Amino acid sequence: MAIWKSIEMGKLYMGKARFGSDLLEEITDLCRTEGVSTGWVKGLGAVQKAKIGYYGQSDRQYKIITLDRGMEITHLVGNITLKEGDPMVHAHVSLADSDGLTYGGHLVSGTIVFACEFIVQAFEGPIFERGFDQETGLPLWTMAEEY
Repeated sequence: MAIWKSIEMGKLYMGKARFGSDLLEEITDLCRTEGVSTGWVKGLGAVQKAKIGYYGQSDRQYKIITLDRGMEITHLVGNITLKEGDPMVHAHVSLADSDGLTYGGHLVSGTIVFACEFIVQAFEGPIFERGFDQETGLPLWTMAEEY
């Protein structure tokens, strides 16, 4: 059976990332500044260049794909939880090039903003922390019993 907890909606933040900034860092900085430890993020816009990751299940390593050109963010979605006490944004992004070809994967630092509007929805309730998951080798959610 799945492990889950009930949460409540908290504050909603709408904003835009600064031109030339690192997209993942912009969202993470907002979470640090506003104390968002659990939440959801969505966004759209464009990047000057991107880095996305693909996790190899057999070798348990991320392959980083560099897309060194302007691309549209057709979809950005992710969650926010804590890892070692600091907000961690785990987001996936779909990007389209000028030919309409689409690339997708984990949003990785080094993705540089051209224009990006985003929404962060904070949640209230149980604390979701990330801890090492033996079965996958990934830092997956653990949930504190008390909050």
